[in-house]
Amino acid sequence: SYLSKVFSLVDHPASGLRFLILDCPSDSTLPSVLKVFSSHNVTDVVRVCEPTYATSTLAAAGIQVHDLPFQDGGVPSAPLIAKYMTIVNAALTKSKPCTVAVHCIAGLGRAPLMVALALIEYGMPPLDAITYIRARRRGAFNTAQVKWIDAYKP
Repeated sequence: SYLSKVFSLVDHPASGLRFLILDCPSDSTLPSVLKVFSSHNVTDVVRVCEPTYATSTLAAAGIQVHDLPFQDGGVPSAPLIAKYMTIVNAALTKSKPCTVAVHCIAGLGRAPLMVALALIEYGMPPLDAITYIRARRRGAFNTAQVKWIDAYKP
């Protein structure tokens, strides 16, 4: 189905971190996306591409959207990584287990890269993070992103 192809759940067993990687929602797909978000207790959405939908629908459901855009096919800056990790760390301190949704346009480059960063920050070796995400999200990462993740030091 459309929805099973769009969403990839990635967890970090040791820390309790949970992420949902998806492609870019639109105003017309948001109602279906919101149902999936509810079923996974998504509290935060990290948007790493330019805005393509109004955030009011998500805000009304108690979901906060964080805009952290960076170039398609590229890698994030150190200040952007710091902002992102603040969001991830805050999600871990919430009273009940929650999920952080991360999306770019196709959900294959920037979004999985951000999830890999969090897994690495919480102790997963970089190449393991790449393999772990690719097992859940086919086609994730381009060659430059793989090299960057492999060299990333938390």
